[in-house]
Amino acid sequence: MPEPQDADRLKALEAKIAALKTPVDVKDHSEEHYSQAQLAWRMVIELVAGLGIGFGIGYGLDTLFGTVPLFLVLFIFFGLAAGVLTMMRSAKEVQRKQLEAAQDKGDARGD
Repeated sequence: MPEPQDADRLKALEAKIAALKTPVDVKDHSEEHYSQAQLAWRMVIELVAGLGIGFGIGYGLDTLFGTVPLFLVLFIFFGLAAGVLTMMRSAKEVQRKQLEAAQDKGDARGD
């Protein structure tokens, strides 16, 4: 007959095995939190993309119409404005998500 001490050890071992067999919750990619460096790169890329698109459109129109770099300068400024506007939208989106996360944590703690 097994001793009571062996029965307790067996139950503890079974509990450890059951704990290790439980599936681990895998985080969805959309739930990952982005680092500040990733957010900064995203905003820089948005600004540069706006400038690049403005440059391309302006250069294309100047080439098409044979004008001096009038459209080039004009569309570079439009591209800069569009890039800054997109950056501001991204910053507001990140800020909104951070506020929602902070409110969720506050509700969970009972604050």
